[in-house]
Amino acid sequence: MTELVVVFRTHSDVEASIVRGLLEAHGMPSVVGSDVPHAIFPLNVDGLGEVRLSVRRDDAEEARRIIDSHRIALANGRVTRLRDEFAELEDAIGYRFRDRGLLEHALTHTSRANEDVTGGVFDNESLEFLGDAVLGFVIADVLFRECPDFDEGRKSKAKAAVVSTTALAKLAERLRLGEHLLLGRGEEKTGGRFKQALLADAYEALIAAIYLDGGVEHVRAFIVREFSDALADARQAEVAGGDYKSALQERLQAAEQPLPEYRLAATRGPDHRKEFEIEVVVAGEAIARAVGASKKDAEQEAARQALEKLGTS
Repeated sequence: MTELVVVFRTHSDVEASIVRGLLEAHGMPSVVGSDVPHAIFPLNVDGLGEVRLSVRRDDAEEARRIIDSHRIALANGRVTRLRDEFAELEDAIGYRFRDRGLLEHALTHTSRANEDVTGGVFDNESLEFLGDAVLGFVIADVLFRECPDFDEGRKSKAKAAVVSTTALAKLAERLRLGEHLLLGRGEEKTGGRFKQALLADAYEALIAAIYLDGGVEHVRAFIVREFSDALADARQAEVAGGDYKSALQERLQAAEQPLPEYRLAATRGPDHRKEFEIEVVVAGEAIARAVGASKKDAEQEAARQALEKLGTS
């Protein structure tokens, strides 16, 4: 039996996968090992969850040379992680992770996890589910405290507008989140880094990662900072009535144009979180399209975008 030698140790499934790919690119197969089963959330806990890469003894010296050539030495003699590509993202979000594995997990799309033959890479769908709940709670709390004159219906409308897929994707684009996603080859080729639904999902997963790493106060500070403009717009829209469908109808009637039609373009997502894509059509031409948690919310957002396109705020 061929003797194996450990050449790399880490607490990150994703980093182990990156190093394994690096070695394979140099024609050097490796074996992944760990003392404990992988959890749903990768954790950096001393002595737990260590992932090891081993190669044949004859390849060990060359493997270490390849790995070391991709590290960055620091002035104090320490060596950084093999990849520190998330430092820029941490600067953008204003938060430093104690557990980088959580951030990697949040940015790992299912297409990337499905391509991993070791079974040690997990996608961000569970984090997305948690992030959706955390985001909804924080936004509801802010609206409750800052908009005491809003009834339940107005708060619900404001919340839906703030956390829509379109709104989340825009915030993700502002953070350049797409540049940091870990995608499979197929998703990469089809422009996954620019897909609104994928960006929105990753943004929610990021929120969950901050919550798990830093707790409620840190994630609340992040959300309030990120959504400050959207919350202000939602409050202003609600004060003005926020009925974009009626406003669009009045605008078209004043211009002697036909009334708008709202068509269901697509539905997607699991039953517990179904999303509806609606397009608004005027005189046979689709002039705007939006996504919402309900058909009503999507229609209002599509009408709002149509008003913007027609030059009406």
